[in-house]
Amino acid sequence: MFALDSTTISLSLKLFSWAPGKYSRGAIKIHTLLDLRGSIPSYILITDGKYHDSNVLDILTPIADAIYVMDKAYIDFKALHRIHELGAFFISRAKSTLDFTVIEENFNIDQRTGLRSDKIIELNGYKSKRLYPESLRLIEYYDDQKDIILVFLSNNKKVSALEIARLYRNRWQIEVFFKWIKQNLIIKTLWGHSENAVKIHIWVAICTYLIVAHVKYSLKSELSIYEIMQILGISAFDKTPVKELLTEFQTNQNFKEQRDLFNN
Repeated sequence: MFALDSTTISLSLKLFSWAPGKYSRGAIKIHTLLDLRGSIPSYILITDGKYHDSNVLDILTPIADAIYVMDKAYIDFKALHRIHELGAFFISRAKSTLDFTVIEENFNIDQRTGLRSDKIIELNGYKSKRLYPESLRLIEYYDDQKDIILVFLSNNKKVSALEIARLYRNRWQIEVFFKWIKQNLIIKTLWGHSENAVKIHIWVAICTYLIVAHVKYSLKSELSIYEIMQILGISAFDKTPVKELLTEFQTNQNFKEQRDLFNN
């Protein structure tokens, strides 16, 4: 299962003339395909801010039986049909302007779960119907936390409607990844103004994330990637092996938590 999304880093167009963005501003985009089994990026593309998100679908090679979760910016019926033909599945938010005809509807749903409808549809638009001639699944789900109706579009007819809504929730992991990258690797403070300098800076940040993730996996550490990064950051010139550093930190944390527990 993968989550596909992009994050934008605003830049000065005067200093970064090679990276045009929207509204006469400069920007770069980091397009990321995140493997949700371990929050590890499996594909990354760095472009200028005007590069449309859905163009990434033309570059990716879908894996059969994999599920790709994305937002409505990736609604490109030609690219989505390619995913379908290669035996993969997609779950996306549907656009409010979607023109369709309902050909089948499941009325056996429990609205207490948040589900509102589960339909099989066909596209009506001349162009969209030609680009995606197959039927699709349209699911409406009520998010009580945000008090909104979410409409999902998918080619997956094997799993339940509630499962599709729950699978889409996993997309938040890529938002966490972007937030972590921006906050902890300080890629907004760029080293240079050239395209090469900016890309090197971002790739160094991503490689750092992957190395720390590999350390966590290799040592089977229960610490988060953020915690490991903090420990390594304050121990950069320490000759103690990494395994001992993490073990000692975890032991101290457990001792502190136990002491506080008994004091309370």
